[in-house]
Amino acid sequence: MTIKFGTDGWRAVISDTFTYANLRLVAQAIADYVLEEAGAGQPEVVVGFDTRFLSDRYASEVARVMAGNGIVSYLTRADAPTPAISYAVVHKKAIAGVMITASHNPPRYNGLKLKASFGGAALPLQADCVEAYLIRNQEAARGPNVMEYQAALDQGLIRRFDPAWAYYEHLTQLVDLDVISDGELRVVADAMYGSGRKCIADMLARTRCCVHEIRGEMNPGFGGIHPEPMAHYLNALAAAIQSHHADLGLATDGDGDRIGAMDAHGNFVDPHHIFALALRHLVEHRGWSGTVVKSISTTRMVDRLAARYDLPLVETPVGFNHIADHMLQGDVIIGGEESGGMSIKGHIPEGDGVLIGLLLLEIVSAAGAPLHDLVADLQADVGPTCYARRDMPLCRPIAKAEMVSRLTGDVPQSLGGQDVAEVVTLDGVKYLLPDDSWLLIRPSGTEPVLRVYAEARDERTVEDLLAYGQQVAGG
Repeated sequence: MTIKFGTDGWRAVISDTFTYANLRLVAQAIADYVLEEAGAGQPEVVVGFDTRFLSDRYASEVARVMAGNGIVSYLTRADAPTPAISYAVVHKKAIAGVMITASHNPPRYNGLKLKASFGGAALPLQADCVEAYLIRNQEAARGPNVMEYQAALDQGLIRRFDPAWAYYEHLTQLVDLDVISDGELRVVADAMYGSGRKCIADMLARTRCCVHEIRGEMNPGFGGIHPEPMAHYLNALAAAIQSHHADLGLATDGDGDRIGAMDAHGNFVDPHHIFALALRHLVEHRGWSGTVVKSISTTRMVDRLAARYDLPLVETPVGFNHIADHMLQGDVIIGGEESGGMSIKGHIPEGDGVLIGLLLLEIVSAAGAPLHDLVADLQADVGPTCYARRDMPLCRPIAKAEMVSRLTGDVPQSLGGQDVAEVVTLDGVKYLLPDDSWLLIRPSGTEPVLRVYAEARDERTVEDLLAYGQQVAGG
């Protein structure tokens, strides 16, 4: 058995590799890491879970292993979004956090996200340390230490808690609820059956906004969809916006760390536009300054805005952990990625769909204009841009280094009618064109798929770039 931590923790198919037995082994390795980090004193961790099949039971098993090693676990009473768990790690001054979730992956998956004491994803060195303990324990045939649940409760080694209120109080320091309230917006919140359910409605309960939540009931199969806030999975949101005559809709993914949106006409507003609108608002309305950090698969609209405001811009590999590194080290105004994970100054270095959804409501309310007008203005300001992504299922894992070597060894002279200006290998292979169009090909770090991304000035060029990308990637 090989368990490897990917872009954001460990994910696997339930009852295949993601089993109780394997989870206990991983939990024991995390316990070993926590004990090493703690030194003297009583170590504490936060354990949370999403709405997936058996997530609550898996979380209890992690807490039982922690208890068996003398570690206190703050275990949530109910499902909670990942950013709430990450914030609880900071709020309780815990050494680490464990979130049972497979995020946006299909329902047959579950997983584990490991959080560091600063409230973001564990650093690569920390994940490597856990993997090393896992290997060592297996080689020594050392099983996990596990305590009975009731005994752990009685001894105070498992403590049930609700992370919501501390998290909500923190969010009120980051968004202007008075401005949002003045907007009196009609909002549809689509939880996509994930653990972000109730969060947006709870935050807006004492404002003059009218909120209707859909897909907020418990459904471990996510209604047969991937709980990812992409246009393909948001037909229910579009219908609810029309039915309730809403001003806009907000969608969060399976564990609430990603955001997607729709305007009043049911048009999908992707994270690229949300990121660019947020950056423009934070600079022009709040007067913020600092570094802008984005993943390699994110729109060049952000680059153009950063250049206008004379702000430093950093591009990272895909994965919020890379953005978190910069948020921890410097004055970052906003960091985000194409998939919808974003965070702003003053927050934990963690993607937060709930926070960014509320910030988008602030942006719309402050502007006094509908979301579709703001998107059109953004396109006129720093566009035009069109974007699309294609995911190609893999029958077998693909070695990123091998793919990069093959694609950089045969660089096309031109794409979409333009000469290739630059080739970037920060994460996969990215071809840049003179007019800021680009094509990116990279294997996913969370699913067995190859992702092909493209951005261009018009939809036809996007399709041409994607067709080329799928052709060469398949070779």
